Amino acid sequence: MNLPNLNEARKRTNKEILIKTNEYIVKENLKELGLGKKYYIKTYGCQMNVHDSENIKAILEDMSFEETTDFEDADLILLNTCAIRENAHNKVFGFLGRVKHLKESKPHVISGVCGCMAQEENVVNEIRTKHKWVDIIFGTHNIHNLPNILFDSMTRKEQEIEVFSIEGDVIENIPVKRDSKYKAWVNIMYGCDKFCTYCIVPYTRGKQRSRTPEYIINEVKELVKQGYKEVSLLGQNVNAYGKDLNIDYKMGDLLRDVAKTGIERIRFMTSHPWDFDDDMINAIKEYDNIMPYVHLPLQSGSDRILKLMGRRYTKEKYIELYNKLKTNIPNVSITTDIIVGFPGETEEDFNDTLDVVSACKYDSAFTFIFSPREGTPAAKMEDNVSLEEKEQRLYKLNELVNEYANQANQRYLNKITPVLIEGVGEKGNLFGYTDTMKLVNVDGDSKYIGKIVNVEITDIKTWSLDGIIKED
Repeated sequence: MNLPNLNEARKRTNKEILIKTNEYIVKENLKELGLGKKYYIKTYGCQMNVHDSENIKAILEDMSFEETTDFEDADLILLNTCAIRENAHNKVFGFLGRVKHLKESKPHVISGVCGCMAQEENVVNEIRTKHKWVDIIFGTHNIHNLPNILFDSMTRKEQEIEVFSIEGDVIENIPVKRDSKYKAWVNIMYGCDKFCTYCIVPYTRGKQRSRTPEYIINEVKELVKQGYKEVSLLGQNVNAYGKDLNIDYKMGDLLRDVAKTGIERIRFMTSHPWDFDDDMINAIKEYDNIMPYVHLPLQSGSDRILKLMGRRYTKEKYIELYNKLKTNIPNVSITTDIIVGFPGETEEDFNDTLDVVSACKYDSAFTFIFSPREGTPAAKMEDNVSLEEKEQRLYKLNELVNEYANQANQRYLNKITPVLIEGVGEKGNLFGYTDTMKLVNVDGDSKYIGKIVNVEITDIKTWSLDGIIKED
C-alpha cells in the first residue's frame, strides 16, 4: 500500500527526469483476467484526464475486458477524477453512492478511483474511512501499472491503494484507445511547476517534464497515417514545453515540426501567459495547419489579486500579449478562464477584471467562483467575501462574457468557413468546429463525418453557429 502525502508532492529537486519505455507490461497470466467481464469509466475534468481514460481503456482491453456505457452492466467501474474544483469532488462522491448501491446487489463488481483526486491525501483518507468498499485507488503516476494493481485487488480481496507523491518520470509506450477517429489528444508534457496559490495540479500531477520531440513527432506521424485530421497538444502549461530538456528546443520548435508532419489541424492547450513567447506566435503565423485559436487564462484582471494568485504577470502585460496575438495572427480566436471571488477580492478588484474583459472582448470564457483546495496556500487565506456577493459578481461577469461571445460570433454570419464535422448531435444534426474553435451545427448526410468541409453560416447563437454545407 502506498498512500499520497501532500508534503512529498510539494517537493521539487534536481533529480533527473527519466524517459521510461519498458514500464508497461501485461504479464501472460493477466492477458485474460477480464475475459467475459465489462468495464465502465466515468471521466471528470480536463482534456488530459480524458486522454488518461483513453490509455486506461486500452490497458483494460489488453486484459480482455470489454467496454460498456452502462455502469449497471459493468464488472469493473473506474472513476477518473479531477481535483480542480469542489464541484467535481462532490460529483465523484455522489456517483460513488450509486456504485455502492450497485455493489450491494452485485458484490462481485470491482470499483476504483483514479486520477487527480486519488493524489489528494485528504480524499484517500476519506475513502479509507468512509468508503471501505472501494476496491482500488491509483493516481496519475502509475496508470501503466493498472494490470498489477487490479490483479492484486482481485486476488487479495482487500482495498488496494497505490498512489505515489513523486515528481514523476515520463512513461512511453502506454497503449491508447482513442474516442475519436478524426481528432486525437497528444500529451507533450506532464506536471507543472508554476504553483499558482489556488491550484492543486502541481501536487496531483508532479514536476514539469516534457516528452522528447521524437516521441511526439512519431506519434503524430502515425496518426496522419491512420487518417486523423486534427491533433491537440496537451500539457498543464504547454508554453513551458522543452524548458526541462537539455536541448535548445522549445514550444515554437515543436509546433513547426508537428506542422511539417502534414496533419491538417493542430491545436494546443493550455497556455500560461507567462511563457507565451514571440517564437510561438511566429510559428502559428508561419503554418496554416496551426489553428488560429488560443486559450489564454486571465484568472483575474486585478494586479493585486494576480500577485496573491502567484500568476507572475500584470494586467498590463496580459493585455500587451493579447494585443500582440490579435495583431500578428489573422482571425485568431482567444478564450480564457476567470476566477471570481478569490479571497480578499474587493469590488475594485472585480471591476478591474471587468475592464480586461471589455478590453479583450473574448470569444468565450470559462468562469468560476473560487473553490478552495485543501493544501494550497489560497485555502488558508482569509475569505471575507460572501457567497451571495460572489454569485452576483459571477452573474455580472457572465452577462458581459455572453455579450462579447455573441458579438464575436456575429462576424461569421453569411461567411463560408472550414469545419471539421465530428458526428451527430443530440437533435440529429451534424456538428463540428471551425479552425477558430466555434461549434457549428449543420444539416447533412453522415458521409461528411470526419471530413473538413466548407460551411456557410446562416444563423448565430451565443455559443454556437448554424450553417449549411457548401459542395465544391
